[in-house]
Amino acid sequence: MDESLRVRPAAPLRPYVAWYSGYRQRGLAPARHRGLPSPWLTFILTLDEPLTVAAHPDPRQPGATYDSLLGGLHTRPALITHQGSQSGIQLALHPLGARALLGLPAGELASLDLPADALLGPAVRELRERVLAAPDWPGRFAVLDRGLAALARPARAPAPEVRRAWQLLTASGGAAPVAELAREVGWSRRHLADRFRQETGLSPKAAARVIRFDRARRRLDAPGEDGLAGLAARTGYFDQAHLAREFRALAGCPPTRWLAEERPGGVPGRQAGEEGARPVG
Repeated sequence: MDESLRVRPAAPLRPYVAWYSGYRQRGLAPARHRGLPSPWLTFILTLDEPLTVAAHPDPRQPGATYDSLLGGLHTRPALITHQGSQSGIQLALHPLGARALLGLPAGELASLDLPADALLGPAVRELRERVLAAPDWPGRFAVLDRGLAALARPARAPAPEVRRAWQLLTASGGAAPVAELAREVGWSRRHLADRFRQETGLSPKAAARVIRFDRARRRLDAPGEDGLAGLAARTGYFDQAHLAREFRALAGCPPTRWLAEERPGGVPGRQAGEEGARPVG
């Protein structure tokens, strides 16, 4: 069995959730996968078996298994293992939507993986039960639309200056200098860094690294005729060596090794939901 699909949530949820990714796989070889940094928080609801996180972005956090998981932004990989089967739904959460959807800024979840019900209480357990009772993927996604709409509180919003800085960073692929962001929003660099980190969990500089890395990683399957050197140039790196250094720092291995380990079997792991977004898939 190998089922995997991705859909957008209902329109009212799109300021908070980029996509839902459903996956159900059986008959795989046991494997370990890297959960890579990305510009999205991760919310996982498992289906048939728990999610096993062997190592978290914060090495002080011990490995654990989860029926549901919330993961914040991070700059180190996580390691996810399975014994031949895995299933669930991964949601990519916008960091600036965390206040409205989760009731707290994404900064409070930085580098953490938590049981989702530890933060959101019985509502998560009830939501998972309804998802499990749905007969098919469209039914499961519809349950999520209704359940998340009930959680959302649109009045909760980050400062417009932080929102603008995030928009500029993402639109530039992580290339916008911090000084330019500060000028654009009318804050000092220090004040912007403090407020941005409180809201997202990363400094503007760290967020730029993650955004640039995520962009390069998603293009790694087909880097182009000019190979990794061309990919590095197109995604904002000085050269191929710079791309390789950043990949080692953020993924824990060189890009060619990650590609060899993760892509041949086409197995989700932290890719379960979408291209390495954390976790977990």
